[in-house]
Parts: sequence; structure tokens; C-alpha cells
Amino acid sequence: MLTSYLPMEVQRYAIVTGGNRGIGLEICRQLALNGVKVILTSRNQSRGEEAVEKLNASGLSNVVFHQLDINDPSSIVCLVKFVQTHFGKLDILVNNAGETGVIIHEKEFKAGGGLLQVVDEKAHLLANIVEEPYELGEKCLKTNFYATKTITEALIPLLQLSKSPRIVNVSSVYGDLYWFYNEKLKEELLDIDKLTEERIDEIIQWFLSDFKAGKLQENGWPLTVSAYKVSKAALNAYTRLMARKHENIFVNCVHPGYVRTDMTYHTGIITVDEGAKGPVMVALLPDNGPSGVFFDQTQIAPFSSSIPS
Repeated sequence: MLTSYLPMEVQRYAIVTGGNRGIGLEICRQLALNGVKVILTSRNQSRGEEAVEKLNASGLSNVVFHQLDINDPSSIVCLVKFVQTHFGKLDILVNNAGETGVIIHEKEFKAGGGLLQVVDEKAHLLANIVEEPYELGEKCLKTNFYATKTITEALIPLLQLSKSPRIVNVSSVYGDLYWFYNEKLKEELLDIDKLTEERIDEIIQWFLSDFKAGKLQENGWPLTVSAYKVSKAALNAYTRLMARKHENIFVNCVHPGYVRTDMTYHTGIITVDEGAKGPVMVALLPDNGPSGVFFDQTQIAPFSSSIPS
């Protein structure tokens, strides 16, 4: 496990998207405890301000709030201007904001053991537990991939001004290519030498077309929580492309673990404190750390495994 952090000589600045609750809030807290000046962002102004007030009241005065809806280009522009004006650079970007793309019936979901049971082999058992409307799947991909990509690229110029820039994409074990049954597609997503951003977009549009037409099984896509799995696999591939494109920026993705949060209806098996450890560790990697890799919590893991953890 990589534990040595960067020296504290120069003030570092971090943005955490979706920082008002759950893993995002805990990432903000742990970064602040490590002396980082944190810009906690949230789509909801009042919830974000309330989260910052609580952190400030606990003694962490180095956390500030700025409203951000990563799906709103004007909101992104406002955040970039704020960072540019007040800090002049950005050292760490943690892309945590995301959507699940599903409707979950809480009572039945909890009775079935939560997301640990959301596996394709049991797809037929999930009909009355997890609904996957096309519109929510489309929104999931728009947020988890396209909006994350937009905010990242908008902040690249400020990250380039840092001596040790870091991008952390909060991903998921559901982004593991284990869930894809189309072997040719898996090979494409793994072949980083040939893969392009344009091709990732084509793959997403192909998925959405098949999703709408009810052809997921026919063409080898994930069968449960499908849009979420495709969004995280696409994000993982984009992470690797960004790491190659920007050699001076450490760009990595992290599965935080199955965490007890509102998103999992508190069916997770680890606390938010434990879940935030991986993203925070990767945000504070030393200058000899890896880039373009996938971390399963605090350990480097493959992008395609035989059995997901």
C-alpha cells in the first residue's frame, strides 16, 4: 500500500465534486485534515453550505463551498473563475459526483442484501427490486462520463499550474470489464494504444441504442445496473487516456468499496471513513506514484478481472 504523502511545504488546493454528503463529504474532511485547502462543491447550494459549516465547526477552517452542477456548463465556468481568482491554480480534482441510473425499491433492496446481490446471474430476480428506465440510464451516462469529462477538461489549465497535479476519478468495481460479455468490445476497451475518446463515445451511443431496443443480452452488455456499469467502464478507459495525454498529471480511478451511504441505502459493508481512504490516498500520491491505474480501495487492481471483488 502506498502511504507516503507529498511534503506540506506548499499550500495545495483541491476540488471535490458531489462533496456535500457520503463519500464525497468524507473525502473533503480527510483532505482538509491533511492540510489541503478544499473547495467542497455541491449541486444544491444550501446542502453544500451546511456541509461546509459542519466541517468548519469541527475545526476544519480550510474548507470552502462553491456551487457546482457538473451538467451545467455555466456552473463549471463559474467554478473555474472562482479558483482562478482566489487560488491561481488547482492541485487535486476528485470527480465524485455521479448518478446510479436506476430506481431502487428500498424495502426489497435491503431484504435482498443490497448491491452485493445486483449481479447479472440474478437479473431475473431483480425485476421488482431495481428498475432501469432508459431516461435514467441516459442521465447516468451523461453525468458519470460526459459531465465528468467536461469538468475535468475545463480544469486542466489550472491543474497544469500545479507542481504535483492529481486527478482522482471515483469509479466502481462495476466498471470492471468482467461485466461485459462481448469479448471484442472488452479487448477494445483494454487496448489503450488504439482506443480514442471518439471510440468511447461511439461505444456509449451503441450501448444506449441497444438499451433502448432491449438488445443488451444479444450484444453482450451488462444486464443489471447496465448504464452505471457502462458509465464506469467508460470512465476507467478515459482515465487511462488522460494519463497518457497529460504525462505530468497523475490520473487514476478508485473503487472506494461498498460503503454505507444514502446511495446504497446503508446496506454497505464499510464506513464512509474507510471508503474515503482510497480516493484520499490516490489524491495524495507521492511523485513516484503510478498514473493511469485502477485502485480497488487502496490496492492497484486490473481493469478486467475474472471474478470481481
